[in-house]
Amino acid sequence: MKVVVQRVSEASVVINKKEVAFIGNGILVLLGVVNEDSAQDINWLCKKIVNLRIFPDEKMVMNKSILDTDGDIIVVSQFTLHASTKKGNRPSYIKAAKPNIAIPLYEKFVEILQSELGKQIQTGEFGADMKVHLVNDGPVTIIIDSKNRE
Repeated sequence: MKVVVQRVSEASVVINKKEVAFIGNGILVLLGVVNEDSAQDINWLCKKIVNLRIFPDEKMVMNKSILDTDGDIIVVSQFTLHASTKKGNRPSYIKAAKPNIAIPLYEKFVEILQSELGKQIQTGEFGADMKVHLVNDGPVTIIIDSKNRE
């Protein structure tokens, strides 16, 4: 499981010209799932995301987590995070899990992340053509791969 975590001052998701999710200060999470992902990957990533100290304290040092700031989270599925660009110029997505595997893992990820955050999480729609708007605050962008826990 791979995520791109972006600290935002605002973010939204639009599907068919209709806004389906909006947050102010918080985190936008782009989530990519592979076949080998499990509940262990979900639990580890969710704990990591809510405890990441990427928000500024009173001295403008990144010392606070989303839990400390009462911020919000949007989760958007993004199979292209597992693109392989090794051969040629057209990315291959064969590593990305098919919907029958990815959807239940995506839904479980959202459920566990909500539990860790202690409040509702907004989402896009799995498989939809989404327009994701964000104002990256900082900018702060962190890539985390549950298979590479460095």
